[in-house]
Amino acid sequence: MFHLINAVIAASWSLLLDSSVYILFGILISGLLKMVLNPATVVKHLGSGRFSSVIKAAFLGVPLPLCSCGVLPAAVSLKKQGANKGATTAFLISTPESGVDSIAISYALLDPIMTVIRPVAAFVTAIIAGFIENIIDWPQPCAHIATDACCPIEDKCLADKTGIPAVHVSPHGLWTKIMMGLKYALIDVWGDIAIWFFGGLFIAGLIMVLIPDELMLKWLDGGFSSMLIMLAVGIPLYICATASTPVAAALILKGVSPGAALVFLLVGPATNITSLAVLVGILGKKGTFRYLFILSGCAILFGLAVDQIYKMAGISPQAVIGEAAELVPYGAKLGGALLLLLLSIRPLTIWLKKKTGRQKPQLTFRSGFPDINNKS
Repeated sequence: MFHLINAVIAASWSLLLDSSVYILFGILISGLLKMVLNPATVVKHLGSGRFSSVIKAAFLGVPLPLCSCGVLPAAVSLKKQGANKGATTAFLISTPESGVDSIAISYALLDPIMTVIRPVAAFVTAIIAGFIENIIDWPQPCAHIATDACCPIEDKCLADKTGIPAVHVSPHGLWTKIMMGLKYALIDVWGDIAIWFFGGLFIAGLIMVLIPDELMLKWLDGGFSSMLIMLAVGIPLYICATASTPVAAALILKGVSPGAALVFLLVGPATNITSLAVLVGILGKKGTFRYLFILSGCAILFGLAVDQIYKMAGISPQAVIGEAAELVPYGAKLGGALLLLLLSIRPLTIWLKKKTGRQKPQLTFRSGFPDINNKS
């Protein structure tokens, strides 16, 4: 048993080393996004235009680091402020399936093909679902869009007290914006995904150590049946885009086809059992059914297409997976891993307090969108 535990820890540690630098890069970029994305401007573009609003919502969602539960309060806020159902649906799909943090870790643990196809699949799926939603259910006239001039830097901007929402009493300098962006990235973004990421690493370690290659090759080596199995596993699962990546890497190393792994990467973060009830409230029963149907259909089609790309190119997924991590010096990997562990002390402490009943979840506001602590 002790030998088995050591093997799982060693496999998980190896994945952490390979991904650490890329994760730090991804969450830092997410901090910069907070500084440039004004919620009032975003919402203004998502309420009008049957098709243009969907494209904008899908494009907005791709880089945002929100998962299947964290995206729900943001989507509710968008819808209440005037975003149409198609734009809301597109945002609900593209946001959890991708993100700058998950793109970075995909490059580290997977390969360039999967790194590119993952956000592309999220974007295309979101557009298809949003278009269909607005074609079937287009409100006339569109709802009035309420704007929000809250400051993206501070939770309570001084301008709110002056009655002049468009002007900040104390303009924020570049250094202040940079520091707040770093704080948001290293504390808020990483704090929300840390527990789930390490859970994903542990699951990946278990897969690499315990599951025989022959079992994976028998059931998940490609084809339509493999995609259906991954759908059945991914739809009810509660996992975020970043945490799902090491699991997908471990599956591919065990012989799972990259297409089947892509299905898991797409449907796992976008759905889970706990979020379905909220989806019904946002989109309605028929809208939720269309959401799941289009999400599943597109995931299978992209999965089958990816397998064909690898076959036509003559590429062995097991041979090229994780090559980007080899470009990073070991010292940088080790430093990044230790920094992530240090940054994880606070979210781990908060998580343990919640589990032991010593702290209750609180409703907070991040980047102008209402969010629930530990959104993943």
